[in-house]
Amino acid sequence: MAASRLLIIKIGGNIIDDPGQLQAFLGKFAALPEKKILVHGGGKIATRLAADLGIEAKMVEGRRITDEAMLRVVTMVYAGLTNKQVVASLQALECNAIGLSGADGNSIMAERRPVGSIDYGFVGDLNENAVNADAIDSMLEAGLVPVFSAITHDGNGQLLNTNADTIASALAVGMAGLYSTSLVYCFEKKGVLRDIHDAQSLIRKIATNDFANLKATGVISDGMIPKLHNAFEAIDKGVSEVYIGHADDLPLLSQRAFGTRLVK
Repeated sequence: MAASRLLIIKIGGNIIDDPGQLQAFLGKFAALPEKKILVHGGGKIATRLAADLGIEAKMVEGRRITDEAMLRVVTMVYAGLTNKQVVASLQALECNAIGLSGADGNSIMAERRPVGSIDYGFVGDLNENAVNADAIDSMLEAGLVPVFSAITHDGNGQLLNTNADTIASALAVGMAGLYSTSLVYCFEKKGVLRDIHDAQSLIRKIATNDFANLKATGVISDGMIPKLHNAFEAIDKGVSEVYIGHADDLPLLSQRAFGTRLVK
């Protein structure tokens, strides 16, 4: 018998930061009939709160340095305020959500990033066995909808700040042994476009061999390359399909017609 479908949907800070957009997205998310997991990024609230507390936000090459003071702030915001607001909004939509960090139920284990030329502080990287699939499955079987923040732990009492895209991918790979997992990234465009300036030039489907051609001809460039590279890496590790598209189009997921669909 074919494994049932599980959706792992990741939303970014642009949705978290806009109450109207967030509420519209959560309404569409709650209505999806499949088993599902939501992963959310942090948005700008942590940076604003840090400034209010006199804590300087340090960035190197666009990546946040998470020192001890910043770890306290991102944990409060990501795993606390933001996560619980999302869960409360889903409950109002009769979607029985449970808000989680990686430490809850020992769901996602991370390792502190080794210090190289840059010390990222308390940032967690995920290995192949990061996800506790059985613990998460028990929640899904109980009819709960897990909502993960971008906070993980190392198993020795240390919380770690981990990239939300990476968490979503690790969850999809980790759950692929139990379900046919679809990994879904919501971002600000309809999907992968042939022409970045033309919203109607959506590429509906990209297979592994198409990816190389689209890169070689310059159709896919810049920031989209690592995004798609990571997506195909997840597919190589057992994820059934990856979608990239706009949150407004979320209802199309059930017909597999959302944004750009990436397959083996």
